[in-house]
Amino acid sequence: QLQLVESGGGLVQPGGSLRLSCTASGFAFNDYAIGWFRQAPGKEREGVSSISSSGGSTNYADSVKGRFTISRDNAKNTVYLQMNSLKPEDTAVYYCAAGGGLVIFTLLLDPNAYNYWGQGTQVTVSS
Repeated sequence: QLQLVESGGGLVQPGGSLRLSCTASGFAFNDYAIGWFRQAPGKEREGVSSISSSGGSTNYADSVKGRFTISRDNAKNTVYLQMNSLKPEDTAVYYCAAGGGLVIFTLLLDPNAYNYWGQGTQVTVSS
């Protein structure tokens, strides 16, 4: 059964850090690019970061550049999102997704380009 499971969310103060994990099963994880997305209440889902199947290429939204780092461990079928210097506007449900086809080469941050999705993990940045 195909699954993507996010973990690591929680409540953190502004300026703090969290590391999210996305663990996959049931498909050829190594063949897919993986993206992180987020959705705040009342807003559309937006792309945060993506990483190529090998981990050699990454892409970031301007809003998180210099603060977030994406990485992957293909031996563990897991992708990580290290989030530093968190701001209240980073508050959202964070999702990981696997993308094939065009996404593998472009690392698009368009949610419509991704095939498989996790259920999400809540990140709240508040004092």
